[in-house]
Formats: sequence, C-alpha cells, structure tokens
Amino acid sequence: MRRFFLWVLPFLMGGICQAEDITIRYNGSTAKVEQQTKDSVNVTIEGSHVSIESFYQVHKLSIRLTGKSDDGQLILKTAGKAKVKLDNLNLTSQEGAPLWLKNKKKVEIVATERTKNTLTIMACNDTANHKSATIWANKILFSGKGTLDVIATGDGCRGIKSKDDITIEDITLNVTTSGNNLGEKPFGMGGFGGGPMGGAPPFDFENMPEEMKQQFEEMRKEFEERMKNGDFPMGGFGGPMGGMRPERNDSTRQGGFGGPMGGMRPERNDSTRQGGFPPFGGGNDDEGEGGGMAWGGKHKYVSPTKGIASKGQVIINSGNVTVRTNTPGAEGIEGKEGVILNGGNVDVLATDDAINANAVIEFNGANVIARSTTNDAVDANLQGGFMPYFGGGEGEQKNDPAIIIRGGIVYAWSQMGAPEEGLDCDFSPIEISGGKVFSIGAGMGDMPSVPTNETAKQATALLIGINIVKDEPIQIYDSKGRLIDTITAPFSLRRSSSLLTSPSFKVGENYTVKTKDYEKTFTLTENFTTVR
Repeated sequence: MRRFFLWVLPFLMGGICQAEDITIRYNGSTAKVEQQTKDSVNVTIEGSHVSIESFYQVHKLSIRLTGKSDDGQLILKTAGKAKVKLDNLNLTSQEGAPLWLKNKKKVEIVATERTKNTLTIMACNDTANHKSATIWANKILFSGKGTLDVIATGDGCRGIKSKDDITIEDITLNVTTSGNNLGEKPFGMGGFGGGPMGGAPPFDFENMPEEMKQQFEEMRKEFEERMKNGDFPMGGFGGPMGGMRPERNDSTRQGGFGGPMGGMRPERNDSTRQGGFPPFGGGNDDEGEGGGMAWGGKHKYVSPTKGIASKGQVIINSGNVTVRTNTPGAEGIEGKEGVILNGGNVDVLATDDAINANAVIEFNGANVIARSTTNDAVDANLQGGFMPYFGGGEGEQKNDPAIIIRGGIVYAWSQMGAPEEGLDCDFSPIEISGGKVFSIGAGMGDMPSVPTNETAKQATALLIGINIVKDEPIQIYDSKGRLIDTITAPFSLRRSSSLLTSPSFKVGENYTVKTKDYEKTFTLTENFTTVR
C-alpha cells in the first residue's frame, strides 16, 4: 500500500501544479470565472467582459480561456509574467481588443494542442478608450500545438499589435484583416510623399517623359558601373528634378531631391512612414499610421489594417503563420526593429509590403512566400528609403546589408510593377549565404536591390526582362538539364527583374530559366551575375 501511494503521489502533485490559477468559461453574454489563486489577484466580471489585475512579481499567472461569446473580452494587467491558454475558445468583441494584455513582462499565448481557437474584433471606432487590434499587448510569445485564427473585420482594426517583441513558435497562426482604414489624412500641394507636400500620383515608369527615362537609363548605367567596383551610386537625380549631385544634403544645397526640397533623411522609412523624408513625408505617429503607395504617391491613412505589427522585432522560430490584408496601407508583418525568420512556414499576402522593417530582415531557415499586390514584397529600410540616390541621404552611403538570407526558401513577389520590388533594401546590399531564393518585381527601371560580389556568398543571378505569366511554371535547370526548381506565380508581370539563387549554384556553371514565352541560358561568371 505504501509503495502504491509513493507511486501515485507525483501524478497527484503534477495535477495540482498544472491547474490554472484562473479559468474563464465564456457562454454567450456571460462569463464564469473559477479562481484558484486569489491572493494579489483581482477579478472583475461584467457580463462576458472579464478584467484581471495581478500584482505578482515572481509567480507566472496561468489563465485558461474556453467557450464562446459574441461580445466578450479579457483585459489582463500583470506586474509579472503570465500564460494565457486558449482551449477551444471562440471570442468576439464588438468594440476594442477581445484580448487586451497590459503586461509589463512577456505574456505567452498558448493554443492548446488539438484545439481550434478564434479571436475576432468587429469595430475599432473608440480608439481613445479601446485598443484597435484583435490582440493588443506589450510583449507576446505565441506557442502551442493548436490553431489560432485572428480576425479583424472592423474598420481601422489590426490583427496583432505589440509595443515590444512578438515571438512565434510551433503554433498554427492565421491572421486576416478586412476592414477599411478609418480615413485618409488630407494632403496639401502635390509632391513625392505623404506629408504636407505629398500626394502625387503613383510612379509610372512606362509613361514617364522621354527625358526622364533617359535620366533613369543613365542612372542605371552608373549603378551597374559602381556595382562592378563594389561601390553604390549616390547623389542626385540631375536635370530638371535635381540639379548637381550634392556631397551631402543640407538646406543650402540643390541636388537630387536634397537641398531645400529634400530635407533630412528620416530615422525610419517604411510603408507606414509618411513618405520619403520630412518635407514630403512627415513623421510617424505612435500608432504607426501611414502607408500606401511608395515613391510619388505616398498616402497617410488613419489606422491602416495591418496583420502583425510590432514596435520591436517579429521573430518566427517555427510553426505555420499565414497573414492576409485587404486594404491600402495594410502591411502583412511589420517589425520596426527587425523581422527574423528562423524556421516554420510563413505565407503573407498583403496590399502593402508583405514583410517590412525599419531594420535588418533575416531569413535563417523559414519557408517563406511573401507577396504584395501594390508595394514591395519584402522591404527593409535600414537606410531610411532609397532617397540617398537622389541626394536625400546623409553624407555617405552605408554598405551594411539590410536583407540577410542564410537558409530556407524565400519567394518574394511584388505584382505591382515599377518601381516596387520583390526584395527591397534601397541601396543597401543584400547578403546571401544560403537558401533558395526567387524574387519577382520591377525595381526602379532595371535596378532592383541586389547583393555585391562580397555579400553574394552563394552564387546569385539577377535576371532582367523575364516575363511572368500567371499560373505558368517557371523552371530552372542546371547545365546537365536537371531540374533545380519550379515556381508558379499567381499573377502576370511583364519585363520583371528576378533575383535567383540556389545551394546548387556554382560560379562558372551554366543554368537555364524557362517559362512559356521566355528561355534564357546564362553563365554565373562571378558571385553576383547580372543577366539581360
């Protein structure tokens, strides 16, 4: 008998240890709370709206949510760490975040194994008193072996918004936003951004004046010449839009878009930035509002309906992440301080940038499809926009890589046309040391963001002029006719620029790219080879 008691005791203790401090069962317009831990924890219930305030500093508060409500909410304020377990939860909020985490330390949101959970926000009109996202937090870790659908249907509603890092592991996370922006901020006179002088029509390379096309062609030649020398072009645009190229950009110089019409380069410049640089773009408010078309048509939106937005980093280590946005200015994944994709499967389709950062974007092993319908697929704004080329930068062009690809699969597709790109890091280089990459975009004329011979540590080709046909396979073969990869794009794009690499690529070898109406055989003559 004693032996049996000693054997079963650990299981009994384990059951006690695993019990949640608080269990909330939603049932329509009501919520029932079972509170195991009451010391230093205050719980308030109003219908199906539950507020929890925990003063624990060391103990990690564990909360289990289950049931269904069409007008429910959890507001959690914690001094220490917390874990929120979702156990077949279906929670909709009619106004404000259904999951509002006012946490000082990291909160872990767990989708319990083999469960399906849905969080939905219907409206975000009262942004002064309610947070305009389905999940709003300071620092979040998503985990678990279950599924979590995050749905934002209300106007101005984001999917996930955090003031600090967002980390994702194991979970199947689906984020969809479908509401309209709350409005578009008015512009003054037309210009090249979204600030007080912004609001010019979108950039259209095909219909540019011939004189401007010639200037772009000269700029392209200068770019390629400098690329051969391991340098990057700087300076102004010349001609009627720039004058002479400045050595640096200040209020006394004319040149490029610098001088009195250029202003200083902003600290940060992405599709939530309000344009290229202050006179044309303005700053960025606390909500990260802005977005829309780049270069020459920047719009400022009130509460753009982004998918996943963090003022820190977005880090995906594993799991399956799908993001869909549907309105202008709505980025898919935005990490102000960087996006790091270490593993898992990531599928993003956005109207604005699919993946965006004001810092370095790293691909270290994830399988990624990033697609934008009106902007760049992947946009790293390490240098504050491409304006250094036009004289809008600081004194010297930096050569730090803004997009780093070490492994995995990276399909980065922009279907907009010029000047939007598959991989955009302005005139910072891309560093590639592994992985499989196929980007689709137009670039600025024929000049997309590219690696250098030094940063292309895995042999890489830039294919200029390839025609992408919707649903037609793009096939890549080695010199022996062996198929390396097949890609199918769900859109068409004439004369695109595509960055292409594979672990099987070797300098000195021949490769062939075939589509229905295009075939090109080329030799990788150096680490980074341009193919026309």
